[in-house]
Amino acid sequence: QYTSDPAFQAILGQMRAFIPTEINGQPAPPAEGLAFTQLYNNPTLTWENLAFLRQHTQLPILLKGILHPDDARKAIDYGMNGIVVSNHGGRQVDGSISTIEALPAIADVVNGQVPVLFDSGIRGGADMFKAIALGATAVCVGRPYVWGLTLGGQAGVRQVLQQLMADFDLTMRLAGCQTVADINRTCLVDSR
Repeated sequence: QYTSDPAFQAILGQMRAFIPTEINGQPAPPAEGLAFTQLYNNPTLTWENLAFLRQHTQLPILLKGILHPDDARKAIDYGMNGIVVSNHGGRQVDGSISTIEALPAIADVVNGQVPVLFDSGIRGGADMFKAIALGATAVCVGRPYVWGLTLGGQAGVRQVLQQLMADFDLTMRLAGCQTVADINRTCLVDSR
């Protein structure tokens, strides 16, 4: 969607003179893609940049993309107000660890110090239930709402969210949980 953004188009216009038309004798990818990667991929970012952010805002900062307990510890050490366990929909590194697999160890390390949000793979109430059982404080609904938005606008999003909540409520009841506080790892069966 960035290609239709007027701000991006203005930046792209300024960058066009510096974007190659070929790379190693082969046609270069479209200028929009190259400009996007130059603007939004910054390999020089480090944990110290989080310290800078923390010093310059009183707003809560949630760090997204945590997949390892050591990174969760660092996020807390750098003053983050919460973490988001996410592999960005698996698009960044093919074959990356799944978020549901990473969640329990991260939740154990965080141990309630900050909220742990879970992102990636939420498609129904059972997915929400499993994430909460494995230690998530809350779940993010990344893709299902887009389906509702596409088909029905705001009303479609409302309907998708209502259906997710109803499915979650049903899953809780079927698992014998009356409140979210009743959901824990003992609600899940470990087949190992």
